[in-house]
Amino acid sequence: METMEYKEIKPFTRKLWLSSPTMHGDEQKFVQEAFDTNWVSTVGENLNQLEKEICRRVGCQYAVALSSGTAALHMAVKLAGIRPGDRVFCSDMTFDATVNPVAYEKGEQIFIDSERDTWNMDPDALERAFDLYPDVRAVIIANLYGTPAKLDQISQICRKHHAILIEDAAESLGATYKHIQTGTFGDYNVISLNGNKIVTASSGGMLLTDDKAAADKVRKWSTQSRENAPWYQHEELGYNYRMSNIIGGIGRGQLLHLEEHIAQKKAIYMRYKEGLKGLPVTMNPYQPDSMEPNFWLSCLLIDSEAMCRQVRSEKDVLYVSEPGKSCPTEILETLAKYNAEGRPIWKPMHLQPIYRMNPFVAVNGDVGADIFERGLCLPSDNKMTAGEQDVVIEIVHRCFK
Repeated sequence: METMEYKEIKPFTRKLWLSSPTMHGDEQKFVQEAFDTNWVSTVGENLNQLEKEICRRVGCQYAVALSSGTAALHMAVKLAGIRPGDRVFCSDMTFDATVNPVAYEKGEQIFIDSERDTWNMDPDALERAFDLYPDVRAVIIANLYGTPAKLDQISQICRKHHAILIEDAAESLGATYKHIQTGTFGDYNVISLNGNKIVTASSGGMLLTDDKAAADKVRKWSTQSRENAPWYQHEELGYNYRMSNIIGGIGRGQLLHLEEHIAQKKAIYMRYKEGLKGLPVTMNPYQPDSMEPNFWLSCLLIDSEAMCRQVRSEKDVLYVSEPGKSCPTEILETLAKYNAEGRPIWKPMHLQPIYRMNPFVAVNGDVGADIFERGLCLPSDNKMTAGEQDVVIEIVHRCFK
């Protein structure tokens, strides 16, 4: 990268987003097909083909297209049989949509700390949690920022304790663990097609499973649990969770470009990794011998000794700039000044006011809190040019001057 040390950096005229939708034109063709055939409701060929194509690409038997990844997680929690008072082991450092569906069913989340190799659920902490709470029969694992968790260890622990595994692959579509696609390791699995994901349908999500009865159950639940009768017959609680055929058309067109998007995201990650060499930072980690992320978001972690003083309250933050040091807040504020969007790392669930009284299990200190304190997400939009990314890299360098 050519040095910009003595050059003035001007704000980007076109905002650099964290991760925004990238449309190609195929999406509009399938949406138009829905209009032309008048299938603009929650049934139609776009939904049928989207579900079939996801099954083919991911390697599962059944997919059910729903209104959001959160809806799919809710359906997975119901399939797991969670009832009021039941406890569920959950990834701690994740978006709250991963864990909220447990509360929908009036269960209680027990949060499992992260490990440093992937920033995902620590298998040792999960094993410890089963020692402390042997009656728990469900686990929700999230693959953070497109990087797979240690899914074989997590799966083995769940089988050992006869627990249902729900894999939240909302951020990791297209990523593989030991050459197997994420979204297939759980009894029930979830992907997201939200606007900022690796491929999008503008909204929406899907439940993936190899259990036909489970898929059929979700199709019923998600369409208000209507019974097979000549009139509207309802014998159990239902939901309005089915995806629209129009939205399915967007997802169908986007899916044609999944590999292209992954390659672009990987190039962004590798360019950051090379460009930030020499700084006291590391990129969000993965284990290349066993996993291939989809590189959805590129993140960095500042070395402890290179952190300037930073104090966070619930909604505000203060820091003191120091020569040779920086902190996530300083970098994010500087990026914003130049019209580039970054974001803090997910605040761990056990630190959230809504879940602060829930149990939390860790074996190596509070890893998630430490990553949250020192980490941030960099602009990772696949429409960002190499030149624009070089400027972002230079901005980060200057924060440590």
